[in-house]
Amino acid sequence: MIDAARLFAILPYPQIDPVAIAIGPIDIRWYGLAYVTGILLGWFLARRMIATPKLWPNNYTPITAQHLDDFLVWAAIGIVFGGRIGYILFYNLDPVLADPILAVEVWHGGMSFHGGLAGATLAMILFCRRHGLPAWMLFDLVASVAPIGLFFGRIANFINGELWGRPTDVPWAMVFPTGGPFPRHPSQLYEAGLEGIVLFTIVQVSARLFGVTRKPGLLSGIFIFFYGTARITSEFFREPDPQLGYLYGGWLTMGMVLSTPMLALGIWAAWRAMRAARQSPTQQPSQTQ
Repeated sequence: MIDAARLFAILPYPQIDPVAIAIGPIDIRWYGLAYVTGILLGWFLARRMIATPKLWPNNYTPITAQHLDDFLVWAAIGIVFGGRIGYILFYNLDPVLADPILAVEVWHGGMSFHGGLAGATLAMILFCRRHGLPAWMLFDLVASVAPIGLFFGRIANFINGELWGRPTDVPWAMVFPTGGPFPRHPSQLYEAGLEGIVLFTIVQVSARLFGVTRKPGLLSGIFIFFYGTARITSEFFREPDPQLGYLYGGWLTMGMVLSTPMLALGIWAAWRAMRAARQSPTQQPSQTQ
């Protein structure tokens, strides 16, 4: 039970207009700007990383700046379509089946990280096959910058006042406009911190100080494992989607279910990378997809 006296100590929710810029009938929303900013900053940092030979096996990467420029469009399409389709399939299938127009109303939010990851992965595989590039190396490159987009995406969730947390009486609780009268965890900010800042620090330190990108696939495993850990942790503070609720026991959420296999997948990817490095420590990167 939340003490009424504590309501005066609750942090006010900083209501920000979801529309960043309005030009006539065209609304440019913070949600869209967050995705564009995350992709562009990730692209910029990725270009810096491929320009640093010591980060890559035998001080060489076949991925060029031109490849990254071309891949930018592929990545955007994979993330947006995968994220939207994943959200519909995992979280909102029945409402969309009842009113299919909801599927294209992306300005109201509704993107799934797990769907976006699947879409981006498919885009990377197809791109590498088309250009004859080593897929694991591109996976690592994208993993090294992906937390930037995750950070901005969660900040956009906070601005939209969506995906808020469970009721709480912590001093930094907020009453969200669409969350009823109860003070709640600002779980979007928790996720921005864990999936964005903390995860970015882990992958960048791993790449730059420990040289894990010299073993193709290892950084991808690290990213997948720690994202899964961060997401499962944050789900304990996040209110489940109302159309799904808790899947079991008043604590299990869809986010947890989708993230748990990522722990095993991350461990497998790291193990595969270490084994491959032991078997051919001086060999040029394979073109295996």
